[in-house]
Amino acid sequence: MQIALLDATTGEPIVDSEVLVENSDIGYSRTVRSDSNGFVRVEGLTTAGRYRVSARGSGSSADESQAIVTLRSYFTSSITLRLNPVGADGIIVTGSRGITALNPVNAEVSSSLGAQELAGLPIEGRDVLGALIRLPNVVPSTGFFPESPSISINGSNGLDTNYLIDGLDNNENFLGGIKFPVPLGFTREVTVLANSYSAAYGRTANGIVNYTSPSGSNDYHGEVYALMRPGRPLDSKSPFPRRDLSGNAVGESFERYQAGASLGGPITRDTTFFYANLEYTRDRNIKIVDAPALGVVDTVTGRSEFYLGSVRLDHRLTDDWTLGLRGNFGRVTIDRPGGGLGGGNVTFPSAGSDQDRFSTLVAATASYSGDEWSYDGALQFSRFRWNYGQPKGPAGPQVVIRDPSGLTAAIVGHPGFIFNDLEKSWQTSHRLQRKLGNHKLSFGADIIRSDFALLGGGNPDGNFTVDLTSAQIASLAASGIGLSLGAQDILGLNPSVANYSVELRPQAFGTEQTQATLYVEDEWQLSPKLTATLGVRWDSDSLTAKGGQGGDYDNFAPRFSLNYRPDARSTLRFGAGLFYGKLSYAVISDALQRNSRAPGFLAQLGQLQSLGLIPSGTDLSKITFEGNLTVSPLCTAVTSCPAPSQAQGLRDTATVNEARILNPDGYQSPWSLQLSGGYQFQVTDLVSLSADLIYSRSHNLVRLLDLNAPAPFTPNRANLTDSNIAILRSLPDNAARLALAQSLGLVRTQAAADATRPVALVPGGARQITVSETEGESEYKAVILQAQKMRGNDGYAFRLSYTFSKLTNDTDDINFRAANSNDFSTEWGPSANDRRHVISAIGYLYPFDGASLSIAGLFQSGQPVNLVPDARIFGTQDLNGDGASFGENFVGNSDRYPGAARNSARLPWSATVDLGARYAIPGFGGRFELSADIFNLFNSNNESGFANAATTSNQIQFGGSAPFVQRNAGPPRQFQFGAAYKF
Repeated sequence: MQIALLDATTGEPIVDSEVLVENSDIGYSRTVRSDSNGFVRVEGLTTAGRYRVSARGSGSSADESQAIVTLRSYFTSSITLRLNPVGADGIIVTGSRGITALNPVNAEVSSSLGAQELAGLPIEGRDVLGALIRLPNVVPSTGFFPESPSISINGSNGLDTNYLIDGLDNNENFLGGIKFPVPLGFTREVTVLANSYSAAYGRTANGIVNYTSPSGSNDYHGEVYALMRPGRPLDSKSPFPRRDLSGNAVGESFERYQAGASLGGPITRDTTFFYANLEYTRDRNIKIVDAPALGVVDTVTGRSEFYLGSVRLDHRLTDDWTLGLRGNFGRVTIDRPGGGLGGGNVTFPSAGSDQDRFSTLVAATASYSGDEWSYDGALQFSRFRWNYGQPKGPAGPQVVIRDPSGLTAAIVGHPGFIFNDLEKSWQTSHRLQRKLGNHKLSFGADIIRSDFALLGGGNPDGNFTVDLTSAQIASLAASGIGLSLGAQDILGLNPSVANYSVELRPQAFGTEQTQATLYVEDEWQLSPKLTATLGVRWDSDSLTAKGGQGGDYDNFAPRFSLNYRPDARSTLRFGAGLFYGKLSYAVISDALQRNSRAPGFLAQLGQLQSLGLIPSGTDLSKITFEGNLTVSPLCTAVTSCPAPSQAQGLRDTATVNEARILNPDGYQSPWSLQLSGGYQFQVTDLVSLSADLIYSRSHNLVRLLDLNAPAPFTPNRANLTDSNIAILRSLPDNAARLALAQSLGLVRTQAAADATRPVALVPGGARQITVSETEGESEYKAVILQAQKMRGNDGYAFRLSYTFSKLTNDTDDINFRAANSNDFSTEWGPSANDRRHVISAIGYLYPFDGASLSIAGLFQSGQPVNLVPDARIFGTQDLNGDGASFGENFVGNSDRYPGAARNSARLPWSATVDLGARYAIPGFGGRFELSADIFNLFNSNNESGFANAATTSNQIQFGGSAPFVQRNAGPPRQFQFGAAYKF
């Protein structure tokens, strides 16, 4: 905490004046005196409670100038007190509110939502992460799988964000994203750091989300609440699916019920405090199993459950030492009961699954606040189990049933895959600070050690696609087995087999990741009005050493900021620095899981090495691994298919479309150059304005490279005439279209593409041989304007922000690849999450005692659209014949329509207005509160601007001036009601 004492008339610093820092919530009190620049620094304070800072004078007035402030981890909160001196011997302190909205210390570009703002906002399901879209530099995210983070900072992939609780790690480090979903009841404040932040923060080349947890105090406080989203008929109808809080599609039948309680207070007054929070959520969603050929048209009900428990203990060991203990325990189960939304969904309950996301975080902390030295330290253990497809039934095969027409009639048995990831992490963090004249020196060290184990791959009991005769289908329909239909009911008929696949190596494997950090930072008070912050941070990530070269250990990141305060109510700031990120473990895990040491594959790698596509000195044993492998033995009927144990001999002869190796050139840590400049002005004690310019250029972003890529192919656009398109459309099937399109030079077949690959496909080998390379780049530019008014004693408050920005890049995700033969020069274009204009407007009204009304509007220009080929013209979407790549179903980066650049079109603007109403009635020593929220009040049909998965968004459209096809929409008008008792 930094406190500045200024002469209210001249703005000059007031030296050697007494300041009282109190926290009655925890019984803390300290008296300090201002230095030669009029500053007081108090470091090493706990974030528990609220601090009251006041200056007392010896003049004719007994009034005080004071401020109330809450702290967040690893940030210097600033207070300015304006006093009236009366001479060398005394000060008249006039009663006035201290200035706390400004940051006169450094150049950090950040914004926060406090507990009071969060409580008043309309927030679906108490999901704090989703509420961050109200802040500048944050937008709803187009992600790359349903459960990916729902927000994007600076237009970047949400998986690149660093998520923290009280400054400590809260990332699931397999893909990225949040580990423990911090609920509203365990959030005192949440902050987004977008640019130019302190050297104490890192492990991302992008933004940071830091939750500050609530604490107990000398007074008991808490709440009991219930929240309900009743769904239809109150919610508006929509032909498009909604998304639940986990990102999965749900229908109009969706309902949500929530309940929870929190309690905080003293264990021993002024010494030991506790705060505990427990929240339960149950989602109900009815899905349809639509299999009329088998006599089944019925519904199944899915019930997803969230148990989120948190506890925090704080103990004041002495006046200077404080100890803390925090625990977070999440048990999230997402139910996939079978069926789907609307008709045509033929997955039976026997093929249903649960997705488990179980998280545990336990952190012990210690802090020391001395006159010259201060210290913060922590030790945290975390565990995350992510079982993406926990079968509802016993192990066994999956069976896809086709009727005589070739259409899928049913899917029964196993979910068909395995993905069961376990991550265990230890983190220790330490920061030592020393006041030395006009300098505040900080020294920090932080280490995270994570161990991963993934059991993944296909189904070790086999997946069948079978063709049933009309008689077999009729017998099943007549059996009356209904929704209980299982795999053995089908396999017992010994049907004809169209395809049979089996996983040969269903084993768990993994490795460890160590992230180490050292930093030093000097906050130098050059004058009473000018502060310079100079720091350097070193980061290392052991995953960078998993390739063919040594690790990336020279990541020194200098950071510099200047903050000039011309008067008590304004600041000018400038920041510049380097910021290093980490690799997601999936980059290494995918290279292990999809790898092989089959002789044929090793021979291919040897040929690539002889061609110079793999460095000549590479030891192939260091970049290969016996990964998972799914093979497809040939068999005509179920009884003729080999058992899984009998298929093991195919490991060395099976060919695959894509195999992945560890990068023989090694990996580099992502990094960015960040620049910022800004101005803040506090118009009154309640109103503040700000303007910021930020720039970020990122390097070493991950993308995919095919070492065995075919030669480039460019469609002959001269033959893409209206008459030829009409002829192609008129042909009876895609095979005929493909043949004609090939003759016109519009399409290259896979066989023709394979003929141009450097290495031929061989038994035991692979068509595509891919590596993850760290060569991607991005550029972000933004102007941010903000105006904010706190409530004070008025009947209203507001927060307004406008962001004008642009993000361009040549990779959006770790599975992003170039559309044509590794030519990334043609990939530079708008990010999937690029917006040019974002306006966020929040207004709070307090019409009478106990009542509040909040109106939150979000208005965004449209997101980019990638224009892709239409198979109804070309007979395929793979124009260059290079084949689909692993993960492409998530990224959606298929070939583009001839002549179209990446993300070259735009969707229209989106506009959403949400409304929240609260009414509190005093009673029983607290208050009873009723709430009602309406989301998308005007029921806008938004085609962009909402959190969604990439391949189900409207951002993939057919090119060639084809009509727009709307595949999804933002949520229609929805209602949420709550009741709570707060004390």
